[in-house]
Parts: sequence; C-alpha cells; structure tokens
Amino acid sequence: MTADSNVAGFRHFHDQLSALKETLLGMSSKAEERTDLAVEALLNRDKEKATLVIEGDPELNRLEMEVEQAAVELLALQQPMARDLRFIIGAIKVSNDLERVGDHAVNIAESALRLSEKPKVNIRIPEIEVMARRARKMLGDSLDAFIRADGALGRQVCKDDDIVDSLHDSVFRVLLTHMMADAKTITPSLELLLVGRNLERIADLATNIGEDAVYLAEGKQIKHHREEEHINEARLQPTPSS
Repeated sequence: MTADSNVAGFRHFHDQLSALKETLLGMSSKAEERTDLAVEALLNRDKEKATLVIEGDPELNRLEMEVEQAAVELLALQQPMARDLRFIIGAIKVSNDLERVGDHAVNIAESALRLSEKPKVNIRIPEIEVMARRARKMLGDSLDAFIRADGALGRQVCKDDDIVDSLHDSVFRVLLTHMMADAKTITPSLELLLVGRNLERIADLATNIGEDAVYLAEGKQIKHHREEEHINEARLQPTPSS
C-alpha cells in the first residue's frame, strides 16, 4: 500500500468518524427537543405538542439504527484502536440511551394527553419543573462530555443525578400528601408520579452517557465504583436510636 493510499484511508476513516459524531449530535438534539416539548405539553395542557412528541418517536428509532450501522461499518472495515475504538463502541451505547430518552418523553406526552382530557385540578408541583430543567441540562452536558471526551464534565453529570433523585423523592412526598388530603387529586397525582419517574429515568440515562464519557476520556469504568461509594455512604449514616 502506497503512502498516498495510507493518507487517503486515514482521511476516509476520520471523515466517517466525524459523520458518526454528527449523527449522534443530531440524535441528542432531537431527544432533548422531545423532552422539552413533552414537558411543555404537560405544563400547558397542550394536546398538539404532546401529539408531536408521540408522532416524532420513529425518527429517534431511525437515527439509532443509523448510528449502529455506521459504528459497525467502522469497526469491521477500519479496525480502530485506543480512544477511537472506545468512542465507536460508546456511540452504540449512547444511541441506545438517547432512543430510550425519546421513549420516556413519549410517556410524559401520553400523561399530558390524559391530563388534558380530565377536569383541571389545582396541583402545583414546582419540583417537576426543576426536575425537567435539571434532567434536560444533564442530557446536554453528558453528550457534550462524550463528544469532547471530557471526563470532568462526565463526572459532574453523574454527581448531578443525586439532585434529581432527591427532587423525585420530594415529588412523591408532595403528591402523596395531596392524595391523602383530597380524593379528587388522586388521578392527576398518579399521572404526575409517572411523569416524575420518567424524568428521573431520563436523568439516569444522562448519567449512563456521562459514565461513557469518563471511560472514553480516561479508560476508567466508574459505574460500579459509584455504586460502591453510595453503599459506603449509606453505611456511614448514623443508625436511628430506638
């Protein structure tokens, strides 16, 4: 193989890698838009926006398949090494996580549709809006961390997940109080509990991507280490006296 063909092959590989990154960024943008739109539909009782989220789900499915196909071709034909190899394998995992984000956005949109068809009940849960903003930011930050191989940002996304988990617990307690105080709030409260759960899962998926970003940047798997840290923290908590 000549030097010119080596250079051409190198350029072709990096063109393919750049195209894969662009597809992944486009998929992330769509997942973030779907999440925003679903939450807007919920807060504004907007059936049209909720329907747009549901109807747009096949596009994320198609993009996931495009990422997987491009990644498999790169693995089979280019035999990448080191960080490039980690990026391509990670891209397959990230695309699956982004597709699942879309599924959770659809779940929120479906709750929005059901709530829009019920008489309006005065339940104000600002924590849900805060959860939505934080989960959405985590999603954007996690993809930035992965594309840029920014381990520090990936770790920050993982830490932010604890805040969303705390907000989720708060939503549960507030809605439980509403349901116990007024039976008319039970049905909408159950829907909002589902919304909170879906937002919490979106944050979890962003955390997965953040962990992949750390692995890409540092070659370190932090998932199980984070689980061990949580276990150790729980052990250090004082035991309530009887």
